[in-house]
Amino acid sequence: MEINIFLGIAIMLGYIGGKISNKAKFPAVIGYILAGLLLGPSFLNIFKEGFLDKLGLVSDLTLGLVAFSIGTELRLGVIRKLGKGIVTIIFAESLGAFLIVFGLVYLVTQKLYLALLFGAMAPASAPAGTVVVLQEYRAKGPLTNALLTVVGLDDGLAILIYAFAAAIAKISISQTHISFQSAVGNPLIHILGAILLGLTLGFIAVNIAKKLTSRQELLVFTIASVFICVGISNILNFSLILSNLAFGAIIANTYLKTSRRTYGVIHEITPPLYVLFFVLAGAHLKIQLLPAMGLIGALYIAGRTAGLMGGAWLGAKITKAHENIRKYLGLGILSQAGVAIGLALLVGREFGDINSIGKEVATIVINTVAATTIFFEIIGPMTTKLAISRAGEIGKNKKTLTQQ
Repeated sequence: MEINIFLGIAIMLGYIGGKISNKAKFPAVIGYILAGLLLGPSFLNIFKEGFLDKLGLVSDLTLGLVAFSIGTELRLGVIRKLGKGIVTIIFAESLGAFLIVFGLVYLVTQKLYLALLFGAMAPASAPAGTVVVLQEYRAKGPLTNALLTVVGLDDGLAILIYAFAAAIAKISISQTHISFQSAVGNPLIHILGAILLGLTLGFIAVNIAKKLTSRQELLVFTIASVFICVGISNILNFSLILSNLAFGAIIANTYLKTSRRTYGVIHEITPPLYVLFFVLAGAHLKIQLLPAMGLIGALYIAGRTAGLMGGAWLGAKITKAHENIRKYLGLGILSQAGVAIGLALLVGREFGDINSIGKEVATIVINTVAATTIFFEIIGPMTTKLAISRAGEIGKNKKTLTQQ
């Protein structure tokens, strides 16, 4: 069948699924994911695996736009209001998730390499799931600002944690020397390179964008810029989330008016992209993996949840953050998808060829993370809605998209 028909079906059924989800008092994104699950290999198999592999462009562009949008919200004035403590919170929730998952898996398996790798998967979040819920419920306030900052920045820390954990795990499995350059230097170069790429493109783009008078011109230019940023990131193996985050942030902090105009025009076209992104994400999920999740998967879910929520609470408590941030931030950052799956696939590439133990480890990590993603992709948006609801921030953003 022609690919455009598939995409049309995906958007239409996703939209219907979102409406049904809203009727049931759930975020629309849950309906998008369930529609994809229905269309994917787990049920109707209309979207076959080979077809899904061809649509990576949709995921890359959507994640690029999400990261760019988050970046345009990371204004220094807003961050100053949150206080320097937001950095402490990000470290606390990320390290909390790593340490608790590491401890639980090691306690049960007594295998250092498994504990390190599963611990390293835990801090990564899914910005798209959180952002879509915040936009759907027009959330605004201290908690919303903190969520945008945390989900935008903790993936970079997650990648750095993985670099150290993977290096030690390789030594444990192979008993060979791993150079500092390959263990730490290369990941650091990729992280700093992604940020530098975003900053460079941002400086260039903002000087062009401020001269564009019509919304149409600004929309075309912004989409083209995000495409370029995503493409260069992929070529250089940089994090497209970090590069586009830096891209949006430099615009927000250089020319506020341009940033608001850009944010407005981007959100005129993102709704169908978000629907398609989450339908495809749902189609990738494989229900048959759930039984294979086993005890390690259960420990991973429990440890990650406890680590993120406990770490966020502790970090907010230490820094005397706003009460709503202390109480509810942990609930808003449970979604997990792209970055965690990407790190799991990286384990497959880096460990599969070491020896028989490495191959076994790669299989366990990939299957378990893929299975637990099903849980976090569905539960995450619901807990995010619960967080902003209890914080009283739903409906506080009175501006329409075109006014921003």
